[in-house]
Amino acid sequence: MFVLDEADEMLSRGFKDQMYDIFQLLPSKIQVGVFSATMPPEALEITRKFMNKSVRILVKRDKLTLEGIKQFHVNVEKEEWKLETLCDLYETLAITQSVIFVNTRRNGSQISCVVVITVSATHGDMDQNTRDIIMRDFRSGSSRVLITTDLLARGIDVQQVSLVINYDLPTQPENYRHRIGRSGRFGRKGVAINFVTRDERECFMISKNFIM
Repeated sequence: MFVLDEADEMLSRGFKDQMYDIFQLLPSKIQVGVFSATMPPEALEITRKFMNKSVRILVKRDKLTLEGIKQFHVNVEKEEWKLETLCDLYETLAITQSVIFVNTRRNGSQISCVVVITVSATHGDMDQNTRDIIMRDFRSGSSRVLITTDLLARGIDVQQVSLVINYDLPTQPENYRHRIGRSGRFGRKGVAINFVTRDERECFMISKNFIM
C-alpha cells in the first residue's frame, strides 16, 4: 500500500516530478491512497495517471467546515498598522500558545522584535536541524509564539495551540484552511484571526475560500 498525504502539495509543481519517479519503482498492482483537506482540479487530474479504478470521496468546497474554530477578521486599513494591532491583541488576550503566519521573512523579523513573550520564527531558508530545534522548543512550551510562513501551514500538530493569526493572508487560498487548522487540534476549541487591509478586504469578503 502506498499512502500519499497532503496530496495537493505533493502533486504540485515543486514535487510532481519526484512523485513520478517514485511511482516508476512501485509494483503496478499496489493499492494507492490519496488524502488532503484540499484538492484542486489540477491535482485530481494528475491522480488519474497512477490510480486504477479509484473510488473518490470528495467534499464540496461549500460543505467544508472547521468545527470548533471561531474565525474573525480585523480591518487594519493599512499594512503599516498591522504590527501595532498585533501588539494590542497580545496585551488583551490570554493565550497559551499561538502561531502567526506571514508571507515574508521581513514581516516575521519585525514581529519577533516587538512581541514581548517568548517567540520562535522559522522560514524556508533555515536548515532542517535549526527548524527541528525551533519546533522542539515550541512543542515543549518553551516558546509560546511560533512565527512562520506557509512552510508549516500543514506540519504543526501542537495540542496547546489555541490561536492562529494570519498576519498576512495566504497567497494560495487553499492554504487558508490548512493554516487555521493548526488551532483546535485533538478536538479542542480554537480561534483564527485574520488581519485584512483595505486593499485585501474585497477579496477576503467575497472569497468562499476564506469565509466558512
